[in-house]
Amino acid sequence: MHEYLSPGRFIDSDHPAVVEFAEKHRGSSRDPVEQAINLYGAVREAVRYNPYTFSRDPATLRGSYALATGESYCVPKATLLAGCARHCGIPARIGLADVRNHLSTPRLIELLRSDVFAMHGYTELYLQGRWVKATPAFNARLCELFDVPPLEFDGRNDSVFHPFNRQGLQSMEYLVDHGQFVDVPEDFFFKHLEQCYPHLFGDQSAALLGDMQSDLSRA
Repeated sequence: MHEYLSPGRFIDSDHPAVVEFAEKHRGSSRDPVEQAINLYGAVREAVRYNPYTFSRDPATLRGSYALATGESYCVPKATLLAGCARHCGIPARIGLADVRNHLSTPRLIELLRSDVFAMHGYTELYLQGRWVKATPAFNARLCELFDVPPLEFDGRNDSVFHPFNRQGLQSMEYLVDHGQFVDVPEDFFFKHLEQCYPHLFGDQSAALLGDMQSDLSRA
């Protein structure tokens, strides 16, 4: 388990801000499960989910970066949770999957030119002798806007995504699970995204990403 406890380039568990955040939110219990639950809730709520913050700059994948900006998308939030867990002695790794979001906004679908969210990130924590999935992406306020219950984590069962919202409409659907990694596999990550969204990696990408940020500011 040494590699799942050691600092990584993106799972930067030794970064002072990550260390401080983990110490503040791990709680008083020495039980790793209780600490993992506390850290999950803290990461889910402390960093607001914002898919428009995607950048081709690898530095934005770091957990410390998500913490510093206070808003990010699923992958940096997952690396932040993994980093906090590693600091607390809980083995952790990153998982990546392609998902379909049936409740995505029309504007985001237009910008991505797809309703498939490639390289969705989640965290896996090694608790009580097995790996357990935790997905701290969607904060409670965002879930309220989309009428989806906030995703909870009990440290024992996989916490992925609710398949339906409160109205019974299909919400999130996993399409392809790319597996789990010691740290974010940078080359694979960006190469797959470029294959799925080539327009975000071409000459017009800066303008498109700027439009995404403008949309967010008007939201």
